[in-house]
Amino acid sequence: MICRIGSGLPDANAGFINDDTELPMLASYRAAQLAGIVSLKIQTDFAVELYVMGVKRQFHRQGIGRCLVAAAAAFAKARGATFLTVKTLAPSHPDRNYAATRRFYAAMGFVPIEVFPTLWNVTNPCLLMVKPLPKV
Repeated sequence: MICRIGSGLPDANAGFINDDTELPMLASYRAAQLAGIVSLKIQTDFAVELYVMGVKRQFHRQGIGRCLVAAAAAFAKARGATFLTVKTLAPSHPDRNYAATRRFYAAMGFVPIEVFPTLWNVTNPCLLMVKPLPKV
């Protein structure tokens, strides 16, 4: 696998990988090496979801994630969408890595909207975050 994706749960990752074959994907490269990817899921005419996003650990904190979110926002706006969304592990789960993920998304302008306690399963509550896209 090129980079860490999904929840780290084998069944979830397999689902992401299978779904990604039909979804738009954007990539970021550093020195001719793949540094990160984002796969997008068009949810409605108004919303595009960051479906899977991953940055290789060696490229963390180098602006790759910011670049991917900006590219995803540009893609969504070009389609006429007004929102970029992402689902991640809710704060009620103690995983420190996902706490950092939520902080990253908040820094990118995403706001927490709703927790879905059983969308994935009871031990992995889902947090929906939304980023409004500026009007043209």
